[in-house]
Amino acid sequence: MLEVREILRQWLAGTARKRVAARLSCDPKTVRRYVRAADRLGLVPGRVDQALGDEVVAAVIAAACPARPAARGQGWGHCQTQREFIGAKLAAGVRLSKIRRLLMRSGVTIPYPTLRRFAISEFEHGRRGAVTMPVVDGEPGSEVQLDTGWVITLAPDEHGHCRKKKAWIFTPVVSRYRFVYPIEHETTESAIEACEAAWEFYGGVFAVVIPDNTAAIVDLADPLGATINTAFLEYSQVRDFVIDPARARRAKDKARVERSVRDVRDDCYAGETIRDLVQARERGLVWSVHEYGMRRHTTTGRMPKEHFLADEQPRLLAAPESPYDIPLWCDPKVPRDHLASVARGLYSLPTEYIGQRLRARADSQTVRFYAPGGRVVKIHERVGPGEKSIDATDFPPERSTYTMRDVDFLRSQAAEHGPVIGQYASRLLDSPLPWTRMRQVRALLSLVGKYGADRVAEACSTALVFDLIDVRRLQRMLEQPPPPATTAAAPARATVIPIARYLRDPSQYALPLRRRANKTTPEEPSDE
Repeated sequence: MLEVREILRQWLAGTARKRVAARLSCDPKTVRRYVRAADRLGLVPGRVDQALGDEVVAAVIAAACPARPAARGQGWGHCQTQREFIGAKLAAGVRLSKIRRLLMRSGVTIPYPTLRRFAISEFEHGRRGAVTMPVVDGEPGSEVQLDTGWVITLAPDEHGHCRKKKAWIFTPVVSRYRFVYPIEHETTESAIEACEAAWEFYGGVFAVVIPDNTAAIVDLADPLGATINTAFLEYSQVRDFVIDPARARRAKDKARVERSVRDVRDDCYAGETIRDLVQARERGLVWSVHEYGMRRHTTTGRMPKEHFLADEQPRLLAAPESPYDIPLWCDPKVPRDHLASVARGLYSLPTEYIGQRLRARADSQTVRFYAPGGRVVKIHERVGPGEKSIDATDFPPERSTYTMRDVDFLRSQAAEHGPVIGQYASRLLDSPLPWTRMRQVRALLSLVGKYGADRVAEACSTALVFDLIDVRRLQRMLEQPPPPATTAAAPARATVIPIARYLRDPSQYALPLRRRANKTTPEEPSDE
């Protein structure tokens, strides 16, 4: 419009058309076209009262360059002939690329750009022409957006394998001063660890954290009431910030970090030789502070680090003074042996909870078990993997003695039936491994219940005299009938030895018995 206005201004001042073209370095035909259009609109050279406003210049341009209908090619004609087919497939949710292949099968070849323009123009396909509005940044220091993605490819290890690693990326909504924290795995523990590092980096805590619907933070995505992971929700309560997760598949809810993964991957770690997470975190810190933080942002027009230090950091919540003890939440089932497993450690629970699932929270010091409704069932000290924390009161009283190997209780239980039985039980337990003899003491107590304390005490007394410390021998002694009671001593009767049944007189034998001569004395004559 400036060039056309200059042509008209000089022409109205009385300058010839060719002279105007020479002064403005344009074609005389161009000057003639605009001058003829101005003449048709009533402009006359030499009149001083004629103003060249924007409306007059726009009218001259419209008169000199009338709108021409866009020329359509052969592909558009094919689209017109297949209009019903294309509309039906789009209504059924078929993709444009698939519609194009279906048309090619029927012998109709349409370039994809032409088919796309036709679908947008005739069926309003896609979001062309949709109204968009930028979201207000909000108050400085109030919101930080959180995203995660694959950003690092580590250098080959000794086996030649290249591993990929993710990173948590924090972006304040106002200043865009990013912080990158690479991780080994995307878990709730790594999310809390990254947040702790971010609060140290920023020197304070943001009031609102806007994450995506990662499973490490959000258990169930919902636009109105998402279910937050219990461990991360507890962490947010301790650090006093609010979790406002974005809606599922709604990138505009956290638009400030939507392209951060690509930028961190290509600008921070691309071309670098990174061998481990320690080196990756050091590189991410250098990039955040000295490279990205000192580069003028195209949207804000300010350097992110300077912008953050000036406007956002003074409004942050107080930074944590002590490290956070990351808890572990789980739902163990209480088996029949009363020992529930939490982080590979075993913890005893009362008999009434066998077969139920309890909510467990384990930190570095304690393990708490909660019943449905939030009632605390048991608190144990934290033990390592493979270790046990047992409370004897959790077991049934009739079985706790054996399960806890309480030999003193067995000894006292035997002594209740008499000192002799208690002494015999002590002799049974007199061993370098007394718990290996507990079954024998329990067998001794069962003999007391079967035969009575007096009779068992008498048998124990006899066994102690002969140092017979064996419950099986004691049981056989008790199984024999007791000796009959004696009244008066009867005179001893003579014992008559009966004659043997086959005893005979020597005269009954056919040959008499002869004495054999001693072979050592040859001088004596033989009887034969």
